[in-house]
Amino acid sequence: MRIEIVGKNITITESMQEKIEKKLSALDKYLLIDPATTARVLARVYPDSQKVEVTVPTKVGVLRAEVAHDDFYAAVDLAIDKLEDQIRRQKTRLSRRHREHLANAFVQIEEAEEAKKDIPVRTKTVTADVMDLDEAIMRMELLGHNFFIYTDEESDKIAVVYRRKTDGYGLIEVEPAE
Repeated sequence: MRIEIVGKNITITESMQEKIEKKLSALDKYLLIDPATTARVLARVYPDSQKVEVTVPTKVGVLRAEVAHDDFYAAVDLAIDKLEDQIRRQKTRLSRRHREHLANAFVQIEEAEEAKKDIPVRTKTVTADVMDLDEAIMRMELLGHNFFIYTDEESDKIAVVYRRKTDGYGLIEVEPAE
């Protein structure tokens, strides 16, 4: 993570810069922060206190901490503690939100690995009864299926009627190969 330090009404000394860099480098252990991210630290001096503002853009949002304290180094420590707490909360929210999706992904990976070993093929034979399109749609709806195979009584060809995702029905007519 790159660190940009700006001082307002204060000159950032080398020891202040080292302290900030050391503390912010501890945040690299969290997976939410990309190595190309630029963390912005703003240090201000007021007559009665010193304020440290830290802003870190992450993959899931912007982390921000603002702390005012008599001692600059204590303000840096408190700001980093706030950021760590925010990261922990974000990771907990993400893990709770995606726990089911992750579990399903692991199950799908295991099923895919099992499927690679033996690919079972289920064969089913269908008799394409002769009927018109309206009767085919009615039978499909009665069976609760998404498609229905039949022989069209007008053309005497095999056809497939199916339910479209966006309302209505579709029809696939089979032409003999030439």
